[in-house]
Amino acid sequence: MNCLTEQDFAVFSVPGLEARMDALKETLRPKLDMLGQELTPFLSAETGDEMFYHVAKHARRTVHPPKDTWVAWASNKRGYKMLPHFQVGLWETHLFIWFAIIYESPVKPLFAERLEQEWETLREAIPKHFVWSFDHTKPDTFPHSGMDDEKVNELIHKLKHVKKSEVLCGITLSREQAATMSAEELLKTVEETFDTLLPLYRLSHA
Repeated sequence: MNCLTEQDFAVFSVPGLEARMDALKETLRPKLDMLGQELTPFLSAETGDEMFYHVAKHARRTVHPPKDTWVAWASNKRGYKMLPHFQVGLWETHLFIWFAIIYESPVKPLFAERLEQEWETLREAIPKHFVWSFDHTKPDTFPHSGMDDEKVNELIHKLKHVKKSEVLCGITLSREQAATMSAEELLKTVEETFDTLLPLYRLSHA
């Protein structure tokens, strides 16, 4: 696949829904598609599940242009939002590489219970430079080093009881850093990140 460039991130400054969608389709979507193809065999082998990739289409948008875009992998050919999944995508400011369970997924309460049981092990297994997100529609992240007992208990409670709750974990790379990486470096970084996140995926399927 081709490397990411500054132009790819600049797509999100294109004004207007139609113009931005055209720019997305022309510049970014082919790269996300290639990333999907490249990493599907790796994720299938690592997870033990047959994985399928899904490039965001933003089909429901009628007014507001997308502020981010992504490719996601899940064990269902028809969709990923209901399932625990992996993502690689871009905001204007950064690249993200996630394991994600978003609001549509019915596994959240079960995942929360297992997260509660395994947290001490996971706390040590997840590198300190990893980050968490609790809303996939916002670019904000929370450092793993700040995931104290209070924050974890809050997350677990929300996953069990709040319908719109979400949990994402992984890394972000600045626009400048991502744009200087070769295709091989990017693929290696994604593979290493997904490998580190496998315990969370397994927790959601145990």
